[in-house]
Amino acid sequence: MIQSILIANRGEIASRIIRTCKKMNIRTVAIYSEADRDAEHTVLADEAYLVGESSVKESYLNQDRILLIAREANVDAIHPGYGLLSEQAIFAEKCRADGFCFIGPDASVISLMGDKLQARKTMMEAGVPVIPGTDAVETIEDTLFEANHIGYPVMLKAASGGGGIGITICRSDDDCQKAFEKNKKQAALFFGDGALYIEKYVENPRHIELQVLADGKGHTLVFGERECSVQRRHQKIIEEAPSPFLTDERRQEMINMALKAAQAIQYQNAGTIECLVDEDGMFYFLEMNTRLQVEHPVTEEIYKLDLVEWQIRIASGDTLPWKQHELRTTGHAIEARIYAEDPVRFFPSPGTVKEIELPEAPHIRHECPIKAGSVISHFYDPMIAKLIVHGKDRNDAIAKLENALNDYKVIGIKTNIPAIKAIVDHPIFKQGGATTAFMDTYKDELTRRIQEVNQ
Repeated sequence: MIQSILIANRGEIASRIIRTCKKMNIRTVAIYSEADRDAEHTVLADEAYLVGESSVKESYLNQDRILLIAREANVDAIHPGYGLLSEQAIFAEKCRADGFCFIGPDASVISLMGDKLQARKTMMEAGVPVIPGTDAVETIEDTLFEANHIGYPVMLKAASGGGGIGITICRSDDDCQKAFEKNKKQAALFFGDGALYIEKYVENPRHIELQVLADGKGHTLVFGERECSVQRRHQKIIEEAPSPFLTDERRQEMINMALKAAQAIQYQNAGTIECLVDEDGMFYFLEMNTRLQVEHPVTEEIYKLDLVEWQIRIASGDTLPWKQHELRTTGHAIEARIYAEDPVRFFPSPGTVKEIELPEAPHIRHECPIKAGSVISHFYDPMIAKLIVHGKDRNDAIAKLENALNDYKVIGIKTNIPAIKAIVDHPIFKQGGATTAFMDTYKDELTRRIQEVNQ
């Protein structure tokens, strides 16, 4: 068993990993930037090291500095969390070359799934359904030809993208011409790769993903699905498990697909197969995230397991003790991402938290590293916390989430809590009818509701 772990991350995920390590009697080493000197994860960890200046480039993305700290701290393993370096194949390779266990899949698999074009090709060869699309488009002429061949609307996407960056929905040649150079520059800036490709745009889809655990010894399990359709700017706001949309038959088909996909690339550790599901229930592979997901707690709540613990156990050589048919769920779980942002415009809102009060109950779980006096920096992603509730069924979970949101108080910065209240109170959400178009379709109505909540 791994005895010591450096957490190459920050914020709520660093704190969450540390709590599991404490439960497992594993020594923890945190890293922090200048802006995070007083952050919760530095206090929770057994040791904490300054990694660099406040910007992510000089701190949490500084691979050589992180590995130097790992050597100084004499750790066995490195857990990347999510975001930052979690899907950087070069970092995974460096960790293993330096003698550290990288808690995640092999670097070759990270690289394969990180290249959206190669991932599509691999899944097609494995018999996994993918959205109709293209290889890389090099010129605007190629782009217009392929878009017309597929048929509008299409999505012009960064081949190495993620987090909604470098994605534009195009409904005409004019849209493609406007988006082509902008997306290439954005993709090159954020991912170091300006390659673009085209996918058919699925109107009003559901974003449904499946949680995979594989131990590298022939045992691969799928812990059901999460629905993540409520999004703004292609980034998730609310996630739930199980999906209110899937029938039992379709759910089993998607589980079988995820098993086939993971086994085709000999996947090991935790990963997520992300899919789009159209209005008729047809599903398509979108991408595979070779890491822990932000929304993993909703799966943990209904399956009553600790995914971080099993990431560590698998990395230590343990075998998964279950069979697929033995997995059982209990109730319904919903997660709301709390962002430091203007709830109407969704612009980041950095500042100092003057006061914070969190609702407490047996059915409520918080992943919240902030406290009174915490500084929310403009250097990092504006997501600051997660609120997770568990109910006996979906209606019960929604009611508990609404009560928790009413008792959630943050003073000193703006948050998106009024927006979450407006979304959860909307009849379309309550009926389980929200698609990825929900936020745009009901923008005016939601804005009015948010403003009413804010008063």
